[in-house]
Amino acid sequence: MAITITLEKVRNIGIMAHIDAGKTTVTERILFYTGRSHKIGEVHDGKAQMDWMKQEQERGITITSAATTCYWNEHRINIIDTPGHVDFTVEVERSLRVLDGAVAVFCAVGGVEPQSETVWRQSDKYAVPKLAFINKMDRIGADFFGVIKNIEEELGANVIPLQIPIGAEDNFHGIIDLMEMKAYVYKDDSLGKDFRIEEIPAEYKEQAQHYHHIMVEKAIELDDTLMEKYLESEDKISKEELTAAIRKGTVGNKIVPALCGSAFKNKGVQKLLDAITHYLPSPADLPEVEGHHPDNVQEKILRSAEDNAPFSALAFKVQADPHMGKLIYFRVYSGALKAGTYVLNSTKGKKERVGRILQMHANQREMREDIFAGDIAAAVGLDHTVTGDTLCDEDSPV
Repeated sequence: MAITITLEKVRNIGIMAHIDAGKTTVTERILFYTGRSHKIGEVHDGKAQMDWMKQEQERGITITSAATTCYWNEHRINIIDTPGHVDFTVEVERSLRVLDGAVAVFCAVGGVEPQSETVWRQSDKYAVPKLAFINKMDRIGADFFGVIKNIEEELGANVIPLQIPIGAEDNFHGIIDLMEMKAYVYKDDSLGKDFRIEEIPAEYKEQAQHYHHIMVEKAIELDDTLMEKYLESEDKISKEELTAAIRKGTVGNKIVPALCGSAFKNKGVQKLLDAITHYLPSPADLPEVEGHHPDNVQEKILRSAEDNAPFSALAFKVQADPHMGKLIYFRVYSGALKAGTYVLNSTKGKKERVGRILQMHANQREMREDIFAGDIAAAVGLDHTVTGDTLCDEDSPV
């Protein structure tokens, strides 16, 4: 039985990175902490849940854009697993078209690498709001602040650190949350599930205060009302107001909040999940989608993310499934769709019957009776549909 979630609490995200920045491990840990994965699959032993194709298991890199659904703090997060290898940028572009937000994973040692730059530029082209996760803080040579500077200089991003690390390399053992001004110290013996929330250690107080101040100043620049409040008194601004300002700036592609951790050592992943729900947009935050009438390119049609609007969706991935045959992954932009009903493939001008609707979890599946605006699912039975086709209500073609 699917959990009922309002549109405001849906997040359609991609996790994008250069190969070896730890993207698959980050995805794995998200699935583990959201309860969708009971045994963590390590990439280097070829068992990661998102890397389920045989070819991927042999090469240890993510090839297909499998979509997976998980839940965190009453939010549904649909993750499109975007490939990180330079050969697969066409597939990344396809995925970016259907995302509302993205987590860009950077290696704390390597920083901005050629493929992370390519994918970042592609996401800018589609105006995809982003968070930056500086991963592998436990590696020799890890430099959180160096990577932040690198992202700003190489990618031209306005980065706001929401955290700073406690320690680095072998000594990386926690993070300081600059919003709460508390230290999160992780226990190594509990897969990172257990952590203590403490006062900021004395030797980090000055640095934390400095970066808290930078975070506040960058946030208030995005909101005139907050700026006035701040000029009266810095203490007047609440955590909720700051969060709202940072969210607004992120959704508007004006800033990129940055977090840090070590996915492999299970540090910082829960805070990343919190940031996904706090700062990345829901389908309701985004403007209407523009299309045109199939018979007249000049006739513009707008569709909003409402369940009672006419159905429209974009097919973004075709995958062969050994049990179900051809699966078509699609993103619903407006309206609702029931399993067993007909849709119009307006790209091909053909009617198609949707046999089954599945919500996928890597290579496992959950049957859905229906699917609604803003969601991502896979359909069985669409014989004529290929990647890039539009599916719609035949009475309201688009």
